[in-house]
Amino acid sequence: MERASVQNQTDFDVLIVGAGISGVGEAYHLQQQCPDKSYCILEMKDTFGGTWETHKYPGIRSDSDLYTFGYRFKPWTGVPIASAEAILTYMGEVIDENNIGQHIRYGHRITQCDWSSAENKWTVTATRTADGSEIVFTCNFLWMCQGYYDHENPNIPTWPNMDQFQGQLIHAQLWDPKTDYAGKKVVVIGSGATAATVIPEFAKEAEHVTMLQRSPTYFFCSENRNELADRLREIGIDEPTIHRVVRAQILYDQDVLTERCKNEPDAVFDELKALIRGYAGEDFEFEPHFTPSYRPWQQRLAFCPDGDVFQAAAAGKLSVVTDTIDTFTEHGIRTASGEELEADIVCVCTGFHLSVMGDIPFNVDGKPVDWHDTVNYRGMMFTGVPNLAWVFGYFRASWTLRVDLLGDFVCGLLNHMDDIGARRIEVALREEDGDMAILPWIEEDNFNPSYLTRDMDKLPQRGAKPEWRHNQDYWREKDEIPSTDLSGSEFIYDGVRRDGKNDGLKAQSA
Repeated sequence: MERASVQNQTDFDVLIVGAGISGVGEAYHLQQQCPDKSYCILEMKDTFGGTWETHKYPGIRSDSDLYTFGYRFKPWTGVPIASAEAILTYMGEVIDENNIGQHIRYGHRITQCDWSSAENKWTVTATRTADGSEIVFTCNFLWMCQGYYDHENPNIPTWPNMDQFQGQLIHAQLWDPKTDYAGKKVVVIGSGATAATVIPEFAKEAEHVTMLQRSPTYFFCSENRNELADRLREIGIDEPTIHRVVRAQILYDQDVLTERCKNEPDAVFDELKALIRGYAGEDFEFEPHFTPSYRPWQQRLAFCPDGDVFQAAAAGKLSVVTDTIDTFTEHGIRTASGEELEADIVCVCTGFHLSVMGDIPFNVDGKPVDWHDTVNYRGMMFTGVPNLAWVFGYFRASWTLRVDLLGDFVCGLLNHMDDIGARRIEVALREEDGDMAILPWIEEDNFNPSYLTRDMDKLPQRGAKPEWRHNQDYWREKDEIPSTDLSGSEFIYDGVRRDGKNDGLKAQSA
């Protein structure tokens, strides 16, 4: 299909929402596995990259290694923990090498999605930001790859007297790269992945950095290199093989670590401490600022390449305060214990709000969709919502691992629909699910960061059975998802349910 015709077309087999790490990856899989399908990517921004383009705070980098965060199909050749710039370069290469760019419509903000069962079609209304005009697209299948951040409205708690502060107060998500912090006192509120990223950068030029945290976080310190990858390159192994082998090794190691965090959390914490001491010194004190109240991996580990946060602490450039905020003052912050923290700049790293399906209004046959009223199928499809898949990655493993898994699944599903002549697919609870407990999206003892728990009512619900949840376990899903029986009774094609025995459709109404 020529570029001009693609850019003028408005009706497609598949619409992909978002040109971030998910949308670009799924476009590749769609082209490879469903080459006859027409498709378009609608992107709100004027360029690709998603979160890597949105966030501009100092030192922005991945908190997953790029051997697993990079796509399965394109080898990563840089350092494991990569800058946003390097990730955007990598994504740009994927787009150029596979001619994906001709399928992307930049500057299109979706305002509504409407499904018609009579037409087996989605109508997607968008505003073209360049001129404000309304563009209407139609498609048979809608692939939501827009992530789960609200990119425009970060989580900023309301503290007393914030308006009295005479310095600069800015959330990291809204950081202006022109902000000058050289020679200034900087207070960073928070201790998660974003704080772990900005602190080493601030420490290079600021007079001093203070990390003010409500509660401690686990940190994982390591050299920003992969010994296995370096050795394989040294002996002349080709990059695709290096990528595949190193990816497998990292995934194996992560699986072992995840299980150990559940079964022997104290031993894991001792090992994390030993890694930190390698950068901060043997006499480094962990009490009270680096002893979390939860077990490792119940929230994300904050990765510190080359122990940069702790090198800043050892050099006297960083101090840590564990307390809550009593009030802002003209010159900084006073904590609940009465400590005064002077600041020229306060950088708020308190997370974000969830945005389910981009907060776009959805209707199915004229009825508004409340996602919290739906039950999710493996975290990607939803009861009562036909011909739609959502990419939601992993908390404990690289997001992109699930992009690859779901790319295979959705493309297999689309091909299966063609094979049986179906135009509509939806999931529904089965007869044997009648007494199944319906529960929140994820258990708090599984994963419980505040950004998730405070917005749980926005998310779809899960069932008590494995297939009716996103279990956040790549090591199970890598086997379970590819082996899914697409003729199972949870799948309804064109309004009728299959019996799961591969003997055709039977007239049982959904």
